[in-house]
Amino acid sequence: MSHHITVVGAGQSGLLLAAGLLDRGYRVRVVSDRTPPEIAAGRVSSSQCMFASSLAVERELGLDFWAAEAPPVEGISFAVPGPPDSPAAGTKVIDWASRLDGIAQSVDQRLKMPKLIDEFVRRGGEFVVETADVAALERYHDESDLVVVAAGKGDIARLFERDATRSPYDRPQRALALTYVHGLEPRPEHSAVAFNLIPGVGEYFVFPALTLSGPCEIMVFEGVPGGPMDCWGDVRDPAQHLETSLRLLRQLVPWEADRAGNVRLTDDLGVLAGRFPPTVRHPVATLPSGRPVLGMADVVVLNDPITGQGSNNAAKCAASYLRSILAHGDQPFDRAFLRQTFETYWDYARYVTDWTNALLAPPPPHVLELLTAANTRPDIAHRFVNGFDDPRDFFPWFADPVAARDVLAPAGAR
Repeated sequence: MSHHITVVGAGQSGLLLAAGLLDRGYRVRVVSDRTPPEIAAGRVSSSQCMFASSLAVERELGLDFWAAEAPPVEGISFAVPGPPDSPAAGTKVIDWASRLDGIAQSVDQRLKMPKLIDEFVRRGGEFVVETADVAALERYHDESDLVVVAAGKGDIARLFERDATRSPYDRPQRALALTYVHGLEPRPEHSAVAFNLIPGVGEYFVFPALTLSGPCEIMVFEGVPGGPMDCWGDVRDPAQHLETSLRLLRQLVPWEADRAGNVRLTDDLGVLAGRFPPTVRHPVATLPSGRPVLGMADVVVLNDPITGQGSNNAAKCAASYLRSILAHGDQPFDRAFLRQTFETYWDYARYVTDWTNALLAPPPPHVLELLTAANTRPDIAHRFVNGFDDPRDFFPWFADPVAARDVLAPAGAR
């Protein structure tokens, strides 16, 4: 008799894991606190730009429903403005772009998750709508061989304790805001995540996506706390959110404001603002009964969005957990297995976490040298851009000044 597995959370990670298990003969239940129509009618929840290897996970599971419809993200551009009190103010002192080796894609989760839920049910999965609390987790454990928590708030979230050895920050490092818009002028060369780094102030990036009303662009603001981009607390309505977004562009990245002269919100729920500390948590939580549950994706590895890795981590965590569960066969899901399942994923996720946390700090000299060198070195620009698909490649050359020296050396010297 096949194992029965309950997945709490109907997001990117939970639904991919559930679909993969279901296709391989497991009995799977997904628990969500919202119905598909409620998700579709709700507020945007993320910016979710997924790169090629993460999209491949969806494709292998037969869940790539938007390849033809979603606008392609073909590359990444990078710009740094001159200091505000210098002759270079308002212009780009670093400015380069490179193409991704594989197309990236962003699909509004209000559009995506209802479709994935419907497909999960069509394939024979059980979908339950209820707000899961600790008592519910106990009940799921009575009825299942394994409980995986892929979403959670309140008491559920508190079950998974912060791992201080893997979490260098204990408070938010950025004030975050999303603005979904129509009418942004496309980049003339090729579509891209246009990444702008404003030293001491924060980051702004924008890229094509697909939302409920069709193709759009997602504007993402990452403000250093207390700085000029940390300004969302007094915003009271969607119109003010949009105007604040445009004001920041005019003040900080005027070349991006030039593209945004005719933008409008996709909808009144296409805005979001907040902040959270990047946190890694212990992956196995213990219920009051003493039984273990396994956390996954953002529940246990929550990175700042500065590197756009959230949905990518979710897909890769689902693929890693699926491989571990399938390889485990009919053995019981004991605490040792749950810990090892996470550690196998952490062998990948730790690189994402280290890279993301590094970008939240002021860039060290060797990183500034690399970013500047990319202006005239297409090989460096290409490698940096494609590291977003697999951040393990940033180590050691981007993380270590000695390794960076070798990359910065002229080709003949290397």
